[in-house]
Amino acid sequence: MDSIKLFKKVTDAISTIFLYILLLALIVGMAKTLLDIRFIIFESLESGFNHMVTSVLTVFIVIDLFKAFVEYHENDRIKLTDITDATIFIVLREIAVGLYSKEFGYQFILSLATLLLVLSIMRVLAVKYSPAKTQGSGANTAVQSEVQPSKQGISNILDKYKAASESN
Repeated sequence: MDSIKLFKKVTDAISTIFLYILLLALIVGMAKTLLDIRFIIFESLESGFNHMVTSVLTVFIVIDLFKAFVEYHENDRIKLTDITDATIFIVLREIAVGLYSKEFGYQFILSLATLLLVLSIMRVLAVKYSPAKTQGSGANTAVQSEVQPSKQGISNILDKYKAASESN
């Protein structure tokens, strides 16, 4: 067996396992967020709101990680914007937790805000100088619609070969 094919099969299997784990984490996170409503009802509004904000931002982090793994699983590449979005959500979550719990000093929150600014600039630059956009507007749709042969269904591949043999 070719080592590249073996590598692709192993990475596909691992990314599929991670997708199921992230899907399970998303379901559990959503259930935890719904259960955190009890803090608003039975405890103080401030404590309940702190739990809700933390839970919701955590679910958004898992959603972004899920999106990044789906992109990798479908196209065998990781988009920089997906990773920066997840990291931005992580920093926002930490800032929100620090503000509501009043645990962090202003220096730490200021450093997280600086990191947030740098990540935001990096995301804007990643969108502005995207490889798909630099190839031209016509190439952008071609890149999005192009699917790798390993990810296509067997019927699509057979149809292509049938059409090619009929034209000869």
